[in-house]
Amino acid sequence: MDRLIAEYAGHLPIHAFLVSRDPDLVALIQSLWPEKHVKWRIFEDTQTALPPLFNEPPVLILLDTRRAFFSEGDNCEETVHAIKSDNAYSLVTVVLCLERDADLAAFGNLMMEADDFMFFPERKDVCTLTLSLAFSRSRRMLDVNPLSHLPGNTSIIRYIQDFIDRKMEFALAYADLDYFKAFNDKYGFSRGDEVLHFTARMISSTVRASGAPFHFVGHIGGDDFIFVLPIDRVEEAALGMIASFDAVVPGFYDADDRKRGSILTTDRQGNPQTFPILSLSVAVILNRDGCLKHYADAAERASELKHVAKTEPGSVCKFDRRQREQEEGDDARNA
Repeated sequence: MDRLIAEYAGHLPIHAFLVSRDPDLVALIQSLWPEKHVKWRIFEDTQTALPPLFNEPPVLILLDTRRAFFSEGDNCEETVHAIKSDNAYSLVTVVLCLERDADLAAFGNLMMEADDFMFFPERKDVCTLTLSLAFSRSRRMLDVNPLSHLPGNTSIIRYIQDFIDRKMEFALAYADLDYFKAFNDKYGFSRGDEVLHFTARMISSTVRASGAPFHFVGHIGGDDFIFVLPIDRVEEAALGMIASFDAVVPGFYDADDRKRGSILTTDRQGNPQTFPILSLSVAVILNRDGCLKHYADAAERASELKHVAKTEPGSVCKFDRRQREQEEGDDARNA
């Protein structure tokens, strides 16, 4: 758990709030991790905790609900509701600290809106585990794409950089929808979101069906996705994605556009424009023999290759030519 927290914190400490008047609880919580990993701000009551929370939201707030250490006039239920009812702060993880003999049923709505709870007094290792898991869930929630529920940029960078640092061989693929803006302009964001949701599910299911010993799927944002597979599994998976995409995506169009094979729109000057049916461009680079040194290098090369793929009509899969020639040369020598 110490390694998990250290990786999560990175170069900056995790910021968390503790609201309690119990010096024993304060001392325990502050002893769990060094301040370079978790930096706690201590408040004696919610009235003083909420203003800084709304100005600079922490990752987590631990709220002591025990009456012996709860300030007069504080209302736990109102405090938690104030945090969770506001979209800007609802992702702040709220953990309740309860009496060991507390009647959980008596907390009602408070327990429903909070994210977790712990008892105190409690063993130090149990407190460490409870809060570590809460921090971990918070990290996933903050990074997940709200539409596709796939990991976002922070997880993507961490995952790929870890593979690079471990000198593992893998294939990194960028998948991008062609003519998606025109589709959105014609049909609206609601139907556009349906296409993105289908694409996310299709990529995820195809990668999972590959049976690879390791895999990863992420959503960079908009109509850009990324997936990682072993080198010997990526081509079949990419071609399978293209086939699935091309078979299903026409169904998102109205009958006239589907029959025509294109949509007609106008630009800002009122000039008519024609755009083909959505297609999928997949760009694949290979990390063989440690050729990738950093995620930024991998992203730049994949982005360049993706732009090349998008210049060709229809759905295509492009491999880095230099790497592909090396692969073919190795195969010929081994034949």
